[in-house]
Amino acid sequence: MVPGQRALIGAAGSRPCTLVVCRGCCCGDARKHPGYDHAGQLDRLRTAAAASGGAFQVRTTDCLGPCDQANVIVVQPSTAGRRAGGRATWVGFATDDASTAELLTWATAGGPGLAPPPPALELQFVSPPRAARVRSRR
Repeated sequence: MVPGQRALIGAAGSRPCTLVVCRGCCCGDARKHPGYDHAGQLDRLRTAAAASGGAFQVRTTDCLGPCDQANVIVVQPSTAGRRAGGRATWVGFATDDASTAELLTWATAGGPGLAPPPPALELQFVSPPRAARVRSRR
């Protein structure tokens, strides 16, 4: 271990890239985004994660906050990605098959810190709500 570096214990020592998919009041809501298969998107993400051999995982949360930018997905770096300087990246307006495919491509390649995001996906990066920015600095 490098002097000054903390040892990671348990799951934190080998945490994979994680896609945190908002499914709160607005994200995943057919009334807000009619015509998009929200359940199909989540199934596609989960199926790809299961087939990734542990390269990334998917979890859902109730509400991430920037409801006007739904669907919101946060791409959290793996342990290795965080060590390489990667930070959580917020992606908004993920309501089409192309953005879902780009999220899967990036997560499979390693995510933040390990692989550059697809250029078109970068156009969908959004700022986290203020409360999330404050929490991340603690």
